[in-house]
Amino acid sequence: MASSPQPPGPPAVPLLIACALGIERFALRGADDRAGAPGPARVLRTGMGPRSAGHAVRTALNDGAMRYAAVLASGFCAGLAPGMHPGDLVVAAETRDPDGATPCTDTARLVAAVTRAVPGRRVHTGPLTGSDRVVRGPERARLRTTGAIAVDMESAATLRAALSAGPRPVAAVRVVVDAPEHELFRIGTVRGGISAFRVLRAVLPAFHEWHRSLPLPRR
Repeated sequence: MASSPQPPGPPAVPLLIACALGIERFALRGADDRAGAPGPARVLRTGMGPRSAGHAVRTALNDGAMRYAAVLASGFCAGLAPGMHPGDLVVAAETRDPDGATPCTDTARLVAAVTRAVPGRRVHTGPLTGSDRVVRGPERARLRTTGAIAVDMESAATLRAALSAGPRPVAAVRVVVDAPEHELFRIGTVRGGISAFRVLRAVLPAFHEWHRSLPLPRR
């Protein structure tokens, strides 16, 4: 006698990928159609700055479909460490800002996934600090003395907002678009900006690999 089919289980927790800029959203397009993803994925354009990022993420997680989503902040960043180059990747061990530090989930596994997705690119791991403005010159050097390896305006606020809506995996992966020896002033108009865009597009499969590997709860 044939066994009766088992009812399907509840859907996997989805993945919310948050970025600030339209060009970042364009690079990450297609995330929701990626084959092999363990659950639905959405790319959210938050707008620039920590306040916009926090508000947009909280609003997105109020949607019932995304309520328990894992959250990954992505896009471009400024490198702080000497020797960084446009197109290098930063996988945050934690995000920081004046309100404190937020540890990231399973950083080592995410580093491995990113390395596989973009072989030959340098991947840096360490604290990713937040700012409410673009930093250059002396301020970049000052942030480096705190131990941070890169800076952006949205990641810290994104992860804090995500955890304020409930426990969940969180992470941040950024592509260096400028660095101490390679400062850029207009993203996408010079070689470094174009390189960073291509790397951000190429790294997307690593986000799904990280998501798939997590011991995500089923709701």
